[in-house]
Amino acid sequence: MYGFDISLSGNIDDIKSRVVEELQKVGFGVLTEIDVAATLKKKLDVDRRPYLILGACNPKLANQAINADPDIGLLLPCNVVLREEQDGSVTVAFMDPAAVLGLVDKPGVEQLAAEVRALLESVRDALKS
Repeated sequence: MYGFDISLSGNIDDIKSRVVEELQKVGFGVLTEIDVAATLKKKLDVDRRPYLILGACNPKLANQAINADPDIGLLLPCNVVLREEQDGSVTVAFMDPAAVLGLVDKPGVEQLAAEVRALLESVRDALKS
């Protein structure tokens, strides 16, 4: 697996606000936001349920990762996907940094990836309440 997720009830915009808030509590900011549904509508005239990709970054940990391997930026930031399902629920899916950064064979990256994964899992768990 390259990710883990949670299914929530509610409005995608409200859930996005909660996700951003919980990410901030553990030191992450959102560097990018891609509205896939709006882009596909504009470029291809395709109607799609709401689908957002948030590029989350913890600057301290990102700096450590870049120091370990300057090319690691190809695997950053940590993407968080919010998508509305057919039943109206919202799935919040997190990239598994341990799986993705497992591609990097540099000292310390595995431990760093485990630390980032634990932080993102704490965000997922906080969203349950």
